[in-house]
Amino acid sequence: MKPTPARTTRKLQNRILNSLLTVVLTIAGNPLLWKQQPASAATGAYCRMSPEAIAQKENLRQATLTGNPQAEKEYKDLLIQHAREVGNCRQRTWPRTQAIWLRLYPCDAKPGELNRILDDIVNKGYNEVYIEVFYDGQVLLPANNNPTAWPSIVRNAGPYENVDLLAQALAASRDRGLKAYAWLFTMNFGYTYSQRSDRQDALARNGAGQRTIDVVPDNEDLQDQLGESHAFHAFVDPYSPQARQDYAKLVDETLKRRPQGVLFDYVRYLRGTGEASVASGVKDLWIYGKASQQVLLQRAKSDRGRELIKRFLAKGYITSNDLSEVNRLGGDRNSPLWQTVYSPATTASSEPTPVGRGGLLQQLWELSVAHAAQGVLDFLSLAVEPVKRRGLSAGAVFFAGGNNKIRDKGFDSRLQPWDQFPADIEWHPMAYAICGENDPSCIVSKVERVLSMAPAGTKIKPAIAGLWGAPLTNRPSLEVQMQAIRRAAPQIDAISHYSYGWQEIEATRSRKSCRL
Repeated sequence: MKPTPARTTRKLQNRILNSLLTVVLTIAGNPLLWKQQPASAATGAYCRMSPEAIAQKENLRQATLTGNPQAEKEYKDLLIQHAREVGNCRQRTWPRTQAIWLRLYPCDAKPGELNRILDDIVNKGYNEVYIEVFYDGQVLLPANNNPTAWPSIVRNAGPYENVDLLAQALAASRDRGLKAYAWLFTMNFGYTYSQRSDRQDALARNGAGQRTIDVVPDNEDLQDQLGESHAFHAFVDPYSPQARQDYAKLVDETLKRRPQGVLFDYVRYLRGTGEASVASGVKDLWIYGKASQQVLLQRAKSDRGRELIKRFLAKGYITSNDLSEVNRLGGDRNSPLWQTVYSPATTASSEPTPVGRGGLLQQLWELSVAHAAQGVLDFLSLAVEPVKRRGLSAGAVFFAGGNNKIRDKGFDSRLQPWDQFPADIEWHPMAYAICGENDPSCIVSKVERVLSMAPAGTKIKPAIAGLWGAPLTNRPSLEVQMQAIRRAAPQIDAISHYSYGWQEIEATRSRKSCRL
């Protein structure tokens, strides 16, 4: 008998219901299936992508290099999907912001190379990237469109002269849902700048007339994990109009490429080695540049004050004879000799110390230290202003110990008054201490010190160094460091990792040595 339409419909409905029931019972009987996710979903405690998703994306990336239009479409679609998945994961996973520091090299201008690096960053669960724009006296601007005082990182003749690696990296980051910051050295202008005959007056100098590049030896202790040497770092006089003008141009060119924020690093003076790591006398301070001396003398409120400052700078001390000779200049003996200024804060509980307490020699020392610190603050304010004006995120990178007073010896020679940095910018303390492969306590203590001194409401985003899943240079793994920070400071919700190069050491060495 031929089945009727109604009977056939009932049979199909029963088959569908039985199939659905079988699927439900199978899943119910196998708990492992409850957690299964699509191959492209973000997985892991830190929002890492699954191996299947990573492989799928890499295959499509490679296919795009052949000019396959279908692969290009699928690749772009997958980038959007992964951006959404990592973004959603970060919203429910601590820390909500997980950032990484990235230095680019000339060979990263090769087709597909930026995509490969940024894909890897997303795959590792990051949702922010800090792209280094200015480092070691070079800028990430195209050689044919670089009006700054520094040479371009990509200087190869031919088609690469027009490659705007910064603009490309920022655009590619946006395509992947990464919030991309421009990361710039600040008072450290680099070796190339220090060799310019027309910029010698802009360089910081100490009481011996030395530049920072003259006093630091090139040794292994000053090299990082990738062998980058710190011996050729050249710091400028923050009061120099030429240095300020050059830096303003760099910031302006950077902002034209539309980063979503700007981070300012090396907001300080050089830290010397050995005994030179402490500034214990005025001649140790980097305030002997032409502009810095002029501004310091302008802080005098009388001829007597000005003459005392001049003598103190010249000799490093003053005597009772100096005071007697200066007093012959006349003027009101009770009037202030110089502006009331404040020494850098030295501990979490200390109040700034007004100049005027103690003897005259101590007052001159405190005036000089405060003048050096004020130069750092002024330079940072000028750098941050155009970033704020555009409504972008601005931040300063600093060492938690950069503002230390070293018992009765003096101050940390970096004279980095970060406790006086603006509270309306991001604070990025570098918690790079080494206390053992399994001991993050000294790293946590640096974060706690910053928290104790920061004004209420300051956005603090600690930077830690290391590797995933393994210790590095006597530091615990990134996971161990992060977990310790979370226990000690649960209010911290953003952490960055230094650096992509350290996580991919061999690949980065290859990128660094590669030639276009």
